[in-house]
Amino acid sequence: MANKKVTGKKAASSASKTLKSGSTGKSSKSAAGSALSQRKAPKRQTSSKAASAASKTLRDGRTSKVSKSAAGSALAQKGKKK
Repeated sequence: MANKKVTGKKAASSASKTLKSGSTGKSSKSAAGSALSQRKAPKRQTSSKAASAASKTLRDGRTSKVSKSAAGSALAQKGKKK
């Protein structure tokens, strides 16, 4: 079954801030980019690579709340295995 979720306004704003930040790591930016690309695209899903980056971002204690919000949104849109 296809994923029907989209990135919400608040998570999209967080993703945008994460991408603009110069001090944000690669994993956070990858997850944020995935979340932002799904803002109004219910048929798009987070790739395995972006989901892995999002998971890494969420587990990292140094990551900001803004980056974690974007990563959580990306991970929620991963879809299910068949």
